[in-house]
Formats: sequence, structure tokens, C-alpha cells
Amino acid sequence: MTWNNWLLIYGCCFGTAFILSLITTPLCKKLAHVTGYLDIPAAEMHKGHRKATPLLGGLAMCLAWSLTIAIGFSAALILRSGPIADSISGMISSAKELLVILFGGIAATVLGLIDDKHPLKASVKFAGQLLIALAVVISGGIRITFFVENIWISCIGTVFWFLFIFNAFNFFDNMDGLAAGTAAIAFFFFGIAAAVNQQYFVASLCACSAAAVAGFWVYNSSPASIFMGDAGSHFLAFMLSVVAAKVTYYNPEIAATRFAILIPLFILAVPVFDTFAVVLIRLKNHKPIYVGDHNHISHRFWHMGMSRARAVNLVHLLVLVTCLGALPLLWGGIGTCIVLLVQGAAILLLLSIMQYTGIQANKNNEEKNK
Repeated sequence: MTWNNWLLIYGCCFGTAFILSLITTPLCKKLAHVTGYLDIPAAEMHKGHRKATPLLGGLAMCLAWSLTIAIGFSAALILRSGPIADSISGMISSAKELLVILFGGIAATVLGLIDDKHPLKASVKFAGQLLIALAVVISGGIRITFFVENIWISCIGTVFWFLFIFNAFNFFDNMDGLAAGTAAIAFFFFGIAAAVNQQYFVASLCACSAAAVAGFWVYNSSPASIFMGDAGSHFLAFMLSVVAAKVTYYNPEIAATRFAILIPLFILAVPVFDTFAVVLIRLKNHKPIYVGDHNHISHRFWHMGMSRARAVNLVHLLVLVTCLGALPLLWGGIGTCIVLLVQGAAILLLLSIMQYTGIQANKNNEEKNK
């Protein structure tokens, strides 16, 4: 298979999932009104929207993604004797793993759908996330090795990664288009990392996931006409966890150092950092870490006087910057890696200063309104 053939496959995956997402999202908007899956702002004081908004964006993305997987696998079976037979056979041999990922994505979406309709206790939701992570790691063999040949360390570390990203993305979905745009950018760069290392199956999965969220993003950008809900944040977190774990970052034939394993942290640096910062702020203020507030990065930009749409765009720009910093780790030497690490630390320091400024601005606004 040549690069042109693979680009055609990526394009087909992206185009199919994108078109399906553009179709399923408005259908789910109508379904949300019929079934009562609506986000009512009066229910939670930290919400910024003013009217009840459909809450089935996660279902729309999952449907578009699942249908694309089904179409792609059916096409693979039909074309297994054609000119791309060698590559198709590789996809067919990964059928079990693909099914595990498919059912894991659906399970994550269903867990979120239940929580969207009947809010679950934090402990119950965490238990559901744990079961999904354990099932995928044990039955699907999706594991992060950490360069240690110990299955227990690998399994425990991978399960922790899933649980952390589940909750990080749940926290990060706090403004119109924020989580959707961040996920689309992240899938794109995970796909590049996979393609560079000739992991074409993973790259195709990234293209499909990026397209499913991009189609939804059309309707979710400010002002959003539909939200992804917990179903959407769980689905995206699951897929980001999977592709981050599946990509082989350190390839001795390409990478000069093992610093390449830091690529997932670069790609997801902003939501990961935001999660740690928000948790620390809530603990400092003696508030439960699972109760929403206005201390996220996007909110701090808003408190500085930006519109919500501009605050989201600025966060997306930061995500793009950190993702671009990840690519040279694929082939750069130790000097390149050190420079990129310093650059990443500088960006996080910048965000920390913005956090402090945003908190002070919030306090001043509260005092003025008293």
C-alpha cells in the first residue's frame, strides 16, 4: 500500500463519519425533545446557557462513529480480494480488538446517557467507568507498556489512564464547542503519530473519531444548539484513551529518544492541566471536586472580559500549540526534546498566571455585585 492509497482510506473514513455525524446530530436534537433529554440551566447554577438545550450530542457522535466502523468493516470483507487485500487482511485480523473498542465506546456512551437522564452518584459513575476500563484492558489487550515487561503494572497504569481521561474530559466540557474542538484537534495529531509509525489501523480509527466529533462540532459551536452531555464526554474520553494507548510512540527506527512516550501528555496537556488545577482549587476552597464551578481555563478567559466564543477559540489555540510541540518528539534528539519540555512548562506557567488572574477577577466581580 502506498501513502496515496492510505490517504484515500483516511479520507473515506473521515468523509463517511463526518457526513453521518451531520445527519445524526439534527436527528438526535429532535429525539432529545421527544424523550426529554434536555439540559435545563436552572437545575445547576454554574451553567451559562439560558434555555433548555438538547443533550444527545454524545449519542449522535457514537452513532456516526459506529456506523462508519460497520461500513468500513463490511467494505473490508467485500474488498479482501482486491488490490488492497494485504492491508484489508490486517484490518480483518484485528476484528476482535475492533469489536472490543466498538462495544467499549457504546458502553461509555450508554453510561453517560443514563447519567444525563438520571444523575448518578459520583461513586456509581466511577464504578461504571472502572468496569468499562477493566473490560477493554483485559479482553481487548489495550495496554500501555511503560517500557516495563510487567502485565500488572501495564494493566493498572492503563486502567488509571482511562479513569483519569474519563473525568478530565467530563470536567473540560464546560463551554460551547470547547471539548468537541479539543477532541477533534487531539484525534488529528494522534492520527499523525500513528501514521508516521505506520500504524494505519489506529490512524484510520483516529480519522473516523475526528470526523464524528467534527460533524457534531458544527452544531455545538457557539451558540450551541445541542450539547454532548456526559454521553459525549464519556465517548470522546474513551476513544482518546484508546488511541493514546494504541499508538506506538517510540519506534527505534524513527525516534532518537524515548521522550516520544510523552506525546500523549503534550497532545492532551491543556485538559490534563485544567483538571489538576480545578481539583486543587476546589480542594483549597473545601468544595467537592465533582461539583461544577467557574474555575476552568475557559472561564478565566471569560472573566478577563472575553466573550465565551473567543475564550473557547483561545483555548483551542493553546491546544494546537501544545499538539504541534508533540510532533518533533517523534524523531527529535535529546536537545529537541529538552527545548520542547521547557516550552511546554512555559505554556503551563502562562496558564497558571492566567488562572490566578482569572480567580482574582472573579473575586473582584463578586465583591462588586454584593
